[in-house]
Amino acid sequence: MVRSISPNTFAFLSAIAENNNREWFQAHREDYEQAWQNMKDFAQAVIEGLSETDRFISSDIPVSKCVFRIYRDTRFSKDKTPYKTWLGAGISTAGRKLNGPEYYLHVQPGKSFVAGGYWRPEKEHLAAIRQEIDYNGDKLAEILADPTFSRHCQLDRDEILKRPPMGYTADHPHIDLLKLKSFTASKHLGDEVLSAPDGLDAVLTAFRQMYTFKLFLHEAVGEEI
Repeated sequence: MVRSISPNTFAFLSAIAENNNREWFQAHREDYEQAWQNMKDFAQAVIEGLSETDRFISSDIPVSKCVFRIYRDTRFSKDKTPYKTWLGAGISTAGRKLNGPEYYLHVQPGKSFVAGGYWRPEKEHLAAIRQEIDYNGDKLAEILADPTFSRHCQLDRDEILKRPPMGYTADHPHIDLLKLKSFTASKHLGDEVLSAPDGLDAVLTAFRQMYTFKLFLHEAVGEEI
């Protein structure tokens, strides 16, 4: 079982950030294939580890459905560089394409992180999560304040409404949570952490620290716990 991200994987990602063109990529395709295999093997180990603690994750989830391809879709982007400078995996019952709570692993030199929660919920799920916060906001507040979570993770607040969502007032006791557009928590992991012999343990520990937060979201969208 692969238990870490290879330093060679980080080296490849650093190099492609400086040489993001097809000619360089083809000349270094073997380096890419090694990095890609390392990422898939590591993601597989993460899936197996999560299956032991999260009943929403099965060990037989195909890793091929979880990892993101390195090729960029440039059709509607002003940035025409052909390759991503990171590798990632979305882990859920539907791999990387779930409309629901999931885990995410991002590998990028100096910018690696893990995250858990529900990114940009669809309209019905967003309404359900906000309703659950309205009814049981104190429970979510306790989860976020618990040292198991608060000392190791942070609630992402990058996307937030300027005004209260429809149906809620500015003086709601949990208006700061109701105004979120996404409900995710994250933790930065240094290159040296992911490439250490126990890199896998660091990722799984971080995901466990987000687990009760993720369960709150499962319950909010009507998924049985």
